Amino acid sequence: MASNYPVSFRFQLSFKGEDAAFQEVSGISKEMSVEEVVSGGENRFKYRLPTVSSTQNLVLKRAMVPKGSKLIKWVSDSVFAGLAKPIQTKDVLVSLLDEKGKTCVKWTFHKAYPVKYSVSDLKSDGNDLAIESIELAYTFFELS
Repeated sequence: MASNYPVSFRFQLSFKGEDAAFQEVSGISKEMSVEEVVSGGENRFKYRLPTVSSTQNLVLKRAMVPKGSKLIKWVSDSVFAGLAKPIQTKDVLVSLLDEKGKTCVKWTFHKAYPVKYSVSDLKSDGNDLAIESIELAYTFFELS
């Protein structure tokens, strides 16, 4: 029975139909804020009312691609250009796959755009891959 659950290491990521390989995707979350309201004359409790929902940035990590990446060109045009060019948004799809490669769950991040680019620490005493991280802000996401 436990083997029917999807595993987190089988996933696929796509930007406008272009697949991209990543080691890690994080930040898939949504949270609704709550406002506490005191009612006059009622001192036993506070009403907890729902307000707006909030999300985190989507964080993508992979081994550094030296050159020729359309994704890095998009990051460069958005983050490094200093708003000299209009920011281009894209829908980003993250799919969790089953053991046969079929989609179990799909998250669609609408109107995403890069807001941060970073590279892992470079160490002369190690032999780790250089990992680049890209953070994307987005308007909202859907789960299907």
